[in-house]
Amino acid sequence: MFPTVREVLALDPFRFGAPRVVAGEDALDNPVRWVHVAEVPDIASLLRGGELVLATGIGLPADDAGLRGFINDLADVGVSGFVVELGRRYTQNLPKVLVAAAEKRGLPLIELRRDTPFVRITEAVHALIVDAQLTELRATEEIHQRFTDLSVEGAEPAEVLRQVAELSGSPVVLENLSRQVLAYDPAGGSAALLLDGWESHSRRIRVPTRTGFDADSGWLVTTVGARGQDWGRLLLHVRAEPANRLRILLERAASTLALGRLIRRDAEGLERQLHATLLTALLDHSRPVDEVALRARALGVTLERRHLVGVVVRPRHDGGHAPAVAEQAELRGLAEGVGQALRDAKLSGLSSLLDDHAVGALIALRGPADEEGALGAFATALRRVRPESAPVIVAAGTGVADLREARRSLVEARQVADAARHDHRQVPVFRLPHVGLAGLLHLLRDEPRLQTFVERQLGPVLAHDAQHPRDTLLPTLRVYLEQGRNKSSAAAEAHLSRPAFYERLARLGRILQADLDSVEACLSLHVALLALDAVRDS
Repeated sequence: MFPTVREVLALDPFRFGAPRVVAGEDALDNPVRWVHVAEVPDIASLLRGGELVLATGIGLPADDAGLRGFINDLADVGVSGFVVELGRRYTQNLPKVLVAAAEKRGLPLIELRRDTPFVRITEAVHALIVDAQLTELRATEEIHQRFTDLSVEGAEPAEVLRQVAELSGSPVVLENLSRQVLAYDPAGGSAALLLDGWESHSRRIRVPTRTGFDADSGWLVTTVGARGQDWGRLLLHVRAEPANRLRILLERAASTLALGRLIRRDAEGLERQLHATLLTALLDHSRPVDEVALRARALGVTLERRHLVGVVVRPRHDGGHAPAVAEQAELRGLAEGVGQALRDAKLSGLSSLLDDHAVGALIALRGPADEEGALGAFATALRRVRPESAPVIVAAGTGVADLREARRSLVEARQVADAARHDHRQVPVFRLPHVGLAGLLHLLRDEPRLQTFVERQLGPVLAHDAQHPRDTLLPTLRVYLEQGRNKSSAAAEAHLSRPAFYERLARLGRILQADLDSVEACLSLHVALLALDAVRDS
């Protein structure tokens, strides 16, 4: 915003005075905030830094120590330079001690070898400063206006970064908290050079405040976030100490990005509520199917004349019927992940929370031939958007050709997902053939005929164990059947001697009135045990 000493020396009033730099030439790019005329030795106490001090020298100390002290005081306060007109105090040259002191402190020291009206210098420099301030103000106003428009328009991050690169002429990068690049604009430069080894490079860029400049790397950095939740950093490569305008530019862009994310999140939240309403209507028949189709079409999801597949995603482990706050937050994150995975896989459908343990989706495809590929793409996309989250089960129901049958596909997907919790295989998408006998029994756990079968087969031993909690026999039956009716192996697994184990088997046979050496009897008992586990786990 401010002119430099070098630029000020090029002004006509200064050139009239025949200026000559005698010390501190390396610091001629110091910015000049103001011009101050002074003829007193203690002027430093009246300055704030950034001033170009003009003097004739008549007020300077007479001794060498005083001259050194005068220069040190000016350097300490941070003046941009010191100009002395020759003729009144010093006729030919400035004192060597003055020049040496200025050179030592890196303070530009300029002598004017011709009489020069200081008022012309101050007028010219102050006009330049005011003009620069007005230019800066206009640029800042343009920044605010442009990014306000971007906020109103809901611009994507790529467009926001393009505007930053255009206004600054420098490369800009948006990264997340893991130092992964979310968006960038190389400002006409090489994207490959900009992003090569980005993560390790970014981790070396550190600033102590929300907005700061890392001089070693030349990056201006600001934190991106809102509502107390930071989610990324915006970095602008400016090399040298940035002007205030660039800081404003970067912070305004960060605000636009944060606001855009909040708006999209709120919009997605409303969209998910509408998706939940429609999925619930399909499951509980609370709305006519035609109305569901109409409202879905208004959301951009066509369900008529489509091949529909119900999908349910749930954590492999949950906290029971009343999930804790952390589990609810995890489930909400899973719902967001499912929606994002559908978008990433370029699939059309409805998705929302189904209950306290699962997220549901109804995917609309053009035909049955697309089913396997679409489900595989969805599962892959879901793993990609949740790389470090807890493992989940993805289950799909049988595809249907009519929206009136969509409920059957969704219910089947939910049942398969529940049953798959007992399956430790890493299957990308569980379907009904994957669930096996244990899964089938889990699907049928609410069926009264299955519960009657369990009671008929195991009721006597369950009653015995209820009356004798210190001498339960069901564990003995379980280990016997799991060891394939091998009595010796079962006794070892149960940590019992063979006579003691044989005695318990004999009691079991009498209580159940069953031949435990019979394959058919043991098969029925084993199925009943698996069904009991399914009923108890419901």
